[in-house]
Amino acid sequence: MRRGVRLGVDVGDVRIGVARSDPDGLLATPVETVTRGRGDLARLRQLAREHAAVEAVVGLPRSLSGQEGPAAAKARSFADELAGVLHRDGIPVRLCDERLSTVSAEAALRGQGRKGARRRAVVDQVAAVVILQNALDTERSTGRPAGEPVASPGPDDQGEP
Repeated sequence: MRRGVRLGVDVGDVRIGVARSDPDGLLATPVETVTRGRGDLARLRQLAREHAAVEAVVGLPRSLSGQEGPAAAKARSFADELAGVLHRDGIPVRLCDERLSTVSAEAALRGQGRKGARRRAVVDQVAAVVILQNALDTERSTGRPAGEPVASPGPDDQGEP
């Protein structure tokens, strides 16, 4: 298992859930929910720096059959943009299957008795925890990083600050 903090990212149309791992890659914990839109990539870069992240793991929503639809295309596009921002800090980005992560997060929060606005406020963070924990567990069991790497942009592509 590689050492270092990893960030987990659950990308939605309105919010982005963020989680982080411990340096040993054993446990994912929630960090915050970032509002999607202007400044979201800059905030993710700031979080990566604050936590000294060695990698970012972005959830890739696939159908149960493994097919990719419009949501997966949006996640791939966002991961490309994030890679453009984080590459300057030497932080690679990977896409990892996130089938049922939000469903699992919702179920866990319902089980804790969280309802309505209280649940919506943290569901994206919990989904990011599920995505990152799955990636950590996969790497620990296989000895290889989970998911697929996102290519860093070329030298002419500067990304967002």
